[in-house]
Amino acid sequence: MDCIREGIIAVWKPAGMSSHDVINRVRRASGIRTVGHAGTLDPLARGVLVIGVGRTATRGLAAEVQKEKEYVTTVRLGATSSTDDEEGEKTPHEVADIPSREAVDAAVQKFVGEIMQVPPIYSALKIKGKPAYAYAREGKDVVMQARPVVIKEIEVLSYDYPAIRVRAVTGAGVYIRSLARDIGVALGTGAYMVDLERTRVGEYTKSQCIQ
Repeated sequence: MDCIREGIIAVWKPAGMSSHDVINRVRRASGIRTVGHAGTLDPLARGVLVIGVGRTATRGLAAEVQKEKEYVTTVRLGATSSTDDEEGEKTPHEVADIPSREAVDAAVQKFVGEIMQVPPIYSALKIKGKPAYAYAREGKDVVMQARPVVIKEIEVLSYDYPAIRVRAVTGAGVYIRSLARDIGVALGTGAYMVDLERTRVGEYTKSQCIQ
């Protein structure tokens, strides 16, 4: 990360580091305080994080946020999670019949196109100026409103119950944790996201990223 200049760059965020941690690293490496990112990646996730360095570049991040994104995720059936991912409190679901591969493929394809999606309560979306996760951590009831999002492509890469490996190409604002949860609802098994990699944001892929 040495010798970072002003402009828009892509960084490969490792799992275990927050998006804000990456911002701080870029600030130290560049010596520039005005740094922002286009689309948060949770600490659990790894992948492409587009960053603007300097005032002009950070103003251009609004366009980067709207760009197409590609993800590869592992979804675990048979339980739900309070955070819709591996980090939350799990609630097992009794599954009478293990879904077939055909049933999984059919359920996943229901999410292609414009859909209404309810964001996770543990998310950075603002409610009255405060992140939703802050209310959730305080034990307050949080009601997230469904909103329209677009999933352009989705495919099952592999399936070995209880794990489904899924690739999805999305528009802006899609929560893959919510997609995992909703796949579980469609199959009647419950589900949550175990692993997430953002493989592309617009034209930026891992090969274009600073490690």
